[in-house]
Amino acid sequence: MTNEMYEAYGKIFGSDTDTESFFSPGRVNLIGEHTDHEGGYVFPCAIGFGIHALARKNSSGKLRLYSLNFDREYDSPFEIEYNAITDKLTAPRSWVNYPLGVAKILMKHGRNLTSGLDILYSGNLPDGAGLSSSAALEVLTVRIFSDLLGLNIDGVKAALYSQEAENDFVGMHCGIMDQFAVSMGRKNHAILLNCSTLEYSYAPVKLDSHKIIITNSHVPHSLVGSEYNLRRQQCEQALADIRKVREVSCLCGLSPNELDEVSYAVKDPVNLRRALHAVSENARAKRAAESLKAGDLGTFGRLMNASHVSLRDNYEVTVQELDVLASLAWEFPGVVGSRMTGGGFGGCTVSIVENDRVKTFVDHVGAEYERLTGRKASFYETEISDGAGKIAG
Repeated sequence: MTNEMYEAYGKIFGSDTDTESFFSPGRVNLIGEHTDHEGGYVFPCAIGFGIHALARKNSSGKLRLYSLNFDREYDSPFEIEYNAITDKLTAPRSWVNYPLGVAKILMKHGRNLTSGLDILYSGNLPDGAGLSSSAALEVLTVRIFSDLLGLNIDGVKAALYSQEAENDFVGMHCGIMDQFAVSMGRKNHAILLNCSTLEYSYAPVKLDSHKIIITNSHVPHSLVGSEYNLRRQQCEQALADIRKVREVSCLCGLSPNELDEVSYAVKDPVNLRRALHAVSENARAKRAAESLKAGDLGTFGRLMNASHVSLRDNYEVTVQELDVLASLAWEFPGVVGSRMTGGGFGGCTVSIVENDRVKTFVDHVGAEYERLTGRKASFYETEISDGAGKIAG
């Protein structure tokens, strides 16, 4: 927590006394992309970048919000009474839709919001990079409400409330992965999560001789305005076709061989490719977790590479810049594996790189990426962190 935040809090809210500190990480999905909304497995981890908040109760009964990332031009917080939260807002200050959605969902589920709150947010997650800044903001807000108002919301419930806020208030029909990883992260572990049942287990990620490098393509990552919802509709239609010939609960309830057996039922070849990605990626996620548990980093890296190829060719959510970054990483000595991460249509890649090759990796990939695309990339070396919560002390 920086002195700047305390100074800004005092300026915006009158004083910085009696505040509590909170942090919510971003997430990177190591493998298992676009399987969460099809009832499959994902394998994400929380990262060291995220969003900090200072918060305290107020006597006004209003929710008062300010972001150092988005509100610098304003001298006062956005404020609203809880019962006035109805529909999402348009610009300006549309970022407040994420905490407003959380408040509305909490009230929908009978959570008693007994006091107003003054909350100041400040994050170092690149906006639009696909590292789940929206999920981090949602889960962070749930944690603040839970702690300051004594709501006793556990980690799984915090993830579910946050997902519902994004689905029903913000209008982004995401799966549970992002919010779950942000809420339930564990230091130096990834989470193998069954998105159909919410059963989960932690797998230790032992990277003593390697680093996780996130590369930002600086192609803006915007899912609400993208074809994300269309991809979900295409998967839903593929599932509806398959159900005419076989009983199955979700796409990821099929193995790759089982999908092949019923592929004739899917009339649209585009929809079949979408289903093929979901089913094959689900199998890759499970195998990847097994590989890490066995210490087989080589197999894990090959699965990462195959994941990107499927996201490029079958699900068609990569863009040229992401494909360039992945290809440059695949060709570089000392890279175990590399793939796009997040929803796609821009954002980041994640690579696992040998410790002593990190600097040359950054220099080489950065220079070649700029030469080939005209864009500058940003690189982030990250650790795997705990999930969202109050900061002790």
